Amino acid sequence: MGSANQVFNICAPITNEQQSVSVEQIVNNMNHAKAEGADTVEVRLDCITSFHPLLHLKIILQNKPLPVLIANRKKWDGSLSKGDDSMLLEALQLALELGADFIEVELKEASCLPTLMEHKRNHNSHGKIIVSCYVDDITPPQEELLQLVARMQATGSDIIKLVTHAADITELTRIFSLFPHCQVPLIAYSVGERGLISQLLCPKFGGFFVYGSLAGNPIPGIPSLDSLKEAYKLEGVNEDTKVFGLISKPVSHSKGPILHNPSFRHVNYNGIYVPMFVDDLKEFFSTYSSPDFSGFSVGIPYKEEVLRFCDEVHPLAQSIGAVNTIIRRPGDGKLVGYNTDCEAAITAIEDALIEHGCNDGGASLGSALAGRLFVVVGAGGAGKALAFGAKSRGARLVIFDIDFDRAKSLACAVSGEAQPYKELVNFEPEKGAILANATPIGMHPNTDRIPVAESTLEHYLLVFDAVYTPRRTRLLKEADAAGAKTVGGVEMFLRQAIGQFNLFTGLEAPIEFMREIVLSKF
Repeated sequence: MGSANQVFNICAPITNEQQSVSVEQIVNNMNHAKAEGADTVEVRLDCITSFHPLLHLKIILQNKPLPVLIANRKKWDGSLSKGDDSMLLEALQLALELGADFIEVELKEASCLPTLMEHKRNHNSHGKIIVSCYVDDITPPQEELLQLVARMQATGSDIIKLVTHAADITELTRIFSLFPHCQVPLIAYSVGERGLISQLLCPKFGGFFVYGSLAGNPIPGIPSLDSLKEAYKLEGVNEDTKVFGLISKPVSHSKGPILHNPSFRHVNYNGIYVPMFVDDLKEFFSTYSSPDFSGFSVGIPYKEEVLRFCDEVHPLAQSIGAVNTIIRRPGDGKLVGYNTDCEAAITAIEDALIEHGCNDGGASLGSALAGRLFVVVGAGGAGKALAFGAKSRGARLVIFDIDFDRAKSLACAVSGEAQPYKELVNFEPEKGAILANATPIGMHPNTDRIPVAESTLEHYLLVFDAVYTPRRTRLLKEADAAGAKTVGGVEMFLRQAIGQFNLFTGLEAPIEFMREIVLSKF
């Protein structure tokens, strides 16, 4: 396991295997990487246009603003000749002579290691030799990974590196469990969107490198340098850090990390919040059962299904039938499910009505929503939270969902009315009604979509959209233009996150600090 003073490097790959790059562009990218917070850069020789070893390595290594790792990923299809092998060895020897800080040799090429090590000694080079293995198929069983690590350690290299391609997030625990078995520094991670946490949790488990991508050059499963610097600040992560994650599919849209991580730091709480691309809830919860994984946010499409995996469910979440927050209770490790969406959405709508003086009659009944028609589009987890919240405030419900049976089921639970989805385009509510979109319609990247007909928006007093990427959805813009008051998903997101923060940490959330982040970053 890692420790509080674990040393790790943020390494930026500055060449792209999809296209060759000039040596001038490499120098430019090295400077960008430094400005964006990288500690080290990785340069792949096989990505350099018309590579000339002496000329190009001199330019790169004489102009390096940061330590440089020189690598060469061979194509293992039998198409390279013996001449290619000797050129690779010469290039790596040159790199050591010219001041490369790290050179990487694949395990399949380990026969050249004694020559490289002797060359390193003869030239008094301080460069570290990394032996790597890239597993392109499914992640092997734990035993096979340990054997691979043992083989790489046996080469006598300074550092070893293992890269897999995760088909499922549950495979990553095999990587995390390798670190205690290593006598030399280990770089180990999984590529692809499901592998992201293998980078972000690297300092917790003891990894040597965290990889971060340059702005404008996103790499699946590799966090951006900007997010490492602004949101995660991994230098504060150690073996005692509690892990919280958003369980969702997809997960890349989430803004949770840029809100929760700075908020943890603001109150000196040792936690990290990470996106978790989950395919199978049962497998996920049985694999990530350690107390280190202390709590979860639950996103689309799992808010209803996840109830089955909670040991206990808070009464409000039980009645709604949707959970958006889970904590692992410290005493007994049981998973307890909550719903912070409901109060978040309803109080945001109520406060907007009161702010605009629309509390007519509601004050005596305890809520600005009392007696109003409340139209919910979408009967999934978010729709259920909105419907139950509105019912608890005395509103009358109409539910639309593309699955009419689901709409009827929710309408029955909240003593409301279900209408066929196709009727939504022509539905004209009574004066003073509320419209709430609880579908992903309008979410990035499909931002031009809208769940209702524009011509019906003028009939609503207030329109709420649970979508928060983008902040001002097309629905909200059209509603504004039609004269309705609007409440965005960002306000609901903030309020539910405040509720989650309190449950996650047991501390009082820094509300104003969190609101400032949302206003400036969302």
